[in-house]
Amino acid sequence: MDFSSEFLKDLSDRGFLYQCTDFEALDKLCCSGEKLTFYVGFDPTAKSLHVGHLLWIKLVEKLQSFGHNPIIICGGATSRIGDPTWKDKQRVMMNDEMIAENTASILEKLRQLIEFENCKLLNNYTWLSELNYLEFLRDFGPLFSVNRMLAMDSVSTRLERQQHLSFLEFNYMLLQAYDFLYLFENYGCRMQIGGADQWANMISGVDLIRRKTEKQAIALSIPLLTTSDGGKMGKTTGGTVWLHQDLTSPFNFWQYWRNVDDRDVGKLLKLFTVLSPDEADEIADLAGSDKINEWKIF
Repeated sequence: MDFSSEFLKDLSDRGFLYQCTDFEALDKLCCSGEKLTFYVGFDPTAKSLHVGHLLWIKLVEKLQSFGHNPIIICGGATSRIGDPTWKDKQRVMMNDEMIAENTASILEKLRQLIEFENCKLLNNYTWLSELNYLEFLRDFGPLFSVNRMLAMDSVSTRLERQQHLSFLEFNYMLLQAYDFLYLFENYGCRMQIGGADQWANMISGVDLIRRKTEKQAIALSIPLLTTSDGGKMGKTTGGTVWLHQDLTSPFNFWQYWRNVDDRDVGKLLKLFTVLSPDEADEIADLAGSDKINEWKIF
């Protein structure tokens, strides 16, 4: 769509925008000058975030630069369940010690990448651990349609492949939706951002807020970071490209970006640098060796 907000125009030109529950409402909000509180969540399912998460972090940075206020959620509770989204198998269950170690490692890296001066850092275990299961079922169970949950692409695809989906995993969508409601009511959080593979969970939160409060919240998804041949960016023959130097050395991290396909250079420059989209396109049009030596992500 055509945006009135210069900020959203820039995000669109750079390729940050994929899906939104209401682009028109978001555009009006951005044009109004109102400062928006939004959140993004990271489940500590590994010791480190990977390069795909950099896109989320970069969007947080851009929203902050326009005065919007982020909430970073560490999924200390939801990581105990595991998100079934697009997975063929249930995640390996982690104990409290593993979750604590992963959380500490991820937060250390996030503090290097995100400006925390106007940012709240919360752990959803704080409020989810206090839920009474019977009360939760009574108060929120009627607001979720199993028919609709089964129709979500992330769930239906798994069922079509005849892969096991446990009742435990099925609860993940409910808990993430409750996270959004909790942040909406207690912190004035009006928008969630996340990857395209989180869309079903995100719109469930928007719907829950509407049903419980009769107010509007917004979900905004970011496209998955893929290569020009359709592969998932950050996957190499050696495995995942992590943000933690103990898992991916600084040299291998640098080498990964230097070796990306020439066809991806323009897209990556728009997403990860302060170059204008036009400047990114100019570099992308350069010949091979000139292009490699001209562009830098960091």
